[in-house]
Amino acid sequence: MVAPVAKRAEVLPISLPPRGLSRTQAAAYVGVSATLFDEMVRDGRMPRAKQVNARTIWDLKRLDLAFDALPEQDGGAAESTEATCWSHVAV
Repeated sequence: MVAPVAKRAEVLPISLPPRGLSRTQAAAYVGVSATLFDEMVRDGRMPRAKQVNARTIWDLKRLDLAFDALPEQDGGAAESTEATCWSHVAV
């Protein structure tokens, strides 16, 4: 007899997000449709997936880096996180 597969919620606490995401989850994570996400992967704005056996998985950390690198709405380059964090500090 094969043991039943545990659901993610039964294995990981809700406060610990999974490191690997499916295509649909990755698209939702960055706030776009799966179709637009595919386009962004093709043109290099989003990272390529990792292959684990038959599973195609996107790395959450690489998605964060790619999202941070996207241009701002006005077309300018995204500021580094460090610059943004320290922009309010007087010298």
